[in-house]
Amino acid sequence: MSKPIHSGGRPLWAEISLKALAGNLRVTRRHIGRGPEILAVVKSNAYGMGAVAVTKALEKAGADRFGVTCGDEGIELRESGIRKPILVLTGFWPGEERRFIQNRLTPAVTRLDDVRHLERAAKAAGGKSRLRFHLKINTGMNRLGIAPSDLPAFAAALADCRHLALEGTFTHFASAEDFSAGQTDDQEALFRQCLERLRELGVSPGIVHMANSGAICARPSTWADMVRPGAILYGYYQSFDPPQKEREVRRMLPIEPCLSLRARIISLRELPAGQPVGYSARFVTQRPSRIAVINAGYADGILRQRTNRGGMLVRGRRAPIVGTISMDLTTLDVTDLPGITLGDVVTIYGKDGEAEIRVSDVAHEIGTVTSDLLCALGRRVPRYYI
Repeated sequence: MSKPIHSGGRPLWAEISLKALAGNLRVTRRHIGRGPEILAVVKSNAYGMGAVAVTKALEKAGADRFGVTCGDEGIELRESGIRKPILVLTGFWPGEERRFIQNRLTPAVTRLDDVRHLERAAKAAGGKSRLRFHLKINTGMNRLGIAPSDLPAFAAALADCRHLALEGTFTHFASAEDFSAGQTDDQEALFRQCLERLRELGVSPGIVHMANSGAICARPSTWADMVRPGAILYGYYQSFDPPQKEREVRRMLPIEPCLSLRARIISLRELPAGQPVGYSARFVTQRPSRIAVINAGYADGILRQRTNRGGMLVRGRRAPIVGTISMDLTTLDVTDLPGITLGDVVTIYGKDGEAEIRVSDVAHEIGTVTSDLLCALGRRVPRYYI
């Protein structure tokens, strides 16, 4: 582990490597070639890494566009000086259209009624150029997007709109990492049928995009005109099925995690056998034990599902997590680690010497996805960009 950069305050901090972030973007570009554009997904505070700093670094590194969830996320980026196109992937709520126009945000149309709302707002704005938007088509995720059967109605509505321009058309895959089933193939086939149907109706689909991180890694047929990397930009793969596919992906797309999360030991306690530790006595010492406490809990992103599961690194060795994860504190059993002292650095995620704890490994350990853990990183955790 490199020398900790924490410089005072609560002894808990995140280190975000902008070098790794830019490197992952370059690896993605090299993997897909020079053709498709790259829309970097920076929603949910850039997966917990800090939207403004991350987006600025990715803009400098060559990302073509950015994807966010809502207008507020896009406006934050505009106010920080981001100039490249920003697509609001989950659409808008009626009444937000004016803010989108004022801040040059590109809305996604996910319902037929959205076309009417956008046309009214664009007309009222009185701009010289048409308001550009992207159309989302539901191909099997069954969350957002117009149904394939609604394409004729969409084309008819768009034909009546003098102030709108369809810039792109997209869909979202439900299980791009699963090669043991055919859902993604079915979605891709249906999406291509929808694109052809639009053309038959006299509507150019514009920029076609469907590939999320999983599809970027292993489904070249889906790359189209633009790809939408999310987790892989931050250095994390999803879990592929079958497992050998993941090993193949790791060889083709050598990305590097950009997050290290660390804390310091704030308490050491010697306990005899038979003593409970933490809420509800979910851990009881089975021997004389040395228990370390760190100033980090589920409010900081250490999910309660890690109670009595897995471990963290101290001086390059793994210390088991014991007891219930609380809001502000976590306890570790350091009985078998000689020489541990107050103030020692604990690596929650990241490298310490030759040892490493990856967010993706912890996610697998507790039965969730990497993005869940990344987005859980609390607001009160200071981020240092290195």
